[in-house]
Amino acid sequence: MTTKPWIAALGVALLATTACDSDVREQQAEEESAAQDIPEPTEVPEGCEPDGEQLEIGLVTINLQALFFNQINSGAERIAEETGADLQIVDGDDDSVTQANAVEDLVASGVDAIIVDAVDTEGIKPAVRDAEEAGVPVVAVDAVVDDPAVATQVGVENTEAGAQMGEFLVEESGGEGTVHIVSALNSTIQLQRQDGFSEAVEDGGMSVGSVVDGQNVQEEAEDEAQNLLTANPDAEYIYATGEPALIGLASAVRSQDLTDQVTVVGWDLSEPTVDGLRDGWIGGIVQQNTFELGYQSMSAAVQHACGEDAPEDIPVPIKMLTPDNIEDYLYFLEK
Repeated sequence: MTTKPWIAALGVALLATTACDSDVREQQAEEESAAQDIPEPTEVPEGCEPDGEQLEIGLVTINLQALFFNQINSGAERIAEETGADLQIVDGDDDSVTQANAVEDLVASGVDAIIVDAVDTEGIKPAVRDAEEAGVPVVAVDAVVDDPAVATQVGVENTEAGAQMGEFLVEESGGEGTVHIVSALNSTIQLQRQDGFSEAVEDGGMSVGSVVDGQNVQEEAEDEAQNLLTANPDAEYIYATGEPALIGLASAVRSQDLTDQVTVVGWDLSEPTVDGLRDGWIGGIVQQNTFELGYQSMSAAVQHACGEDAPEDIPVPIKMLTPDNIEDYLYFLEK
């Protein structure tokens, strides 16, 4: 029996469609499973209504580009919904002056508490002090603002976590080789991560090579990573100090077809980097519990605004993501 060409073509098309549908269903199932694994808040405060009005909280973030900051926002929004608070999120646009002005504007608008993730932990202090003087408690999340005016600090110890990543790379490399760095020299947090990492790898026998400034902007980080790879054609190890840096670096490594040569380590999982981790050329990622950062910072802000006691320091532990355990932490890809 002879099969007509159009019937054969239709069969191929149907097979392709079925395979495509299967891929889509598999991806949807994976995303649904990941969504179910997002950690729940450990505690939710009761909330209150100062003077009979809805609680007003302001959150000044670093930017609205990175998945990391948006997940913190999502955690804070979850607590806002459960406590009946109104949450106003302000984009700091990676600029310390913009953030300081946002804090001042929120105080002037009459909010009951403010959460801030500072670009510049020194530069934000005058605005934080002014807020406290005006009777508005400030919760610092992620970035450590070392000042008595901060009511609660929520976050990880960035220098220590950077050192843990350095020790991880020393073990992976056998303590030999040079590691280059894509950093963000305008970010206090990322400088701490860079310092802790650099000290650990040097103590372990490795050397630190070129350090380039991605400015905490994905496109800038990619350009700087491209230049770094061009200037160091034999590069074996590169460390990225934040999500934009890691995404930019991963893109540069792919574009120069160096995934078989370069081992990348860095911070904060994202869609553009998960495949590199699965394939093994991204060797490890320091992952902060972003949702918990949002839960804890918003809960503390609500407690302070309601006149209740809240801890002065709330540590949030990190997780080390590797090719061996990545499938257990896909909820960190949830937007």
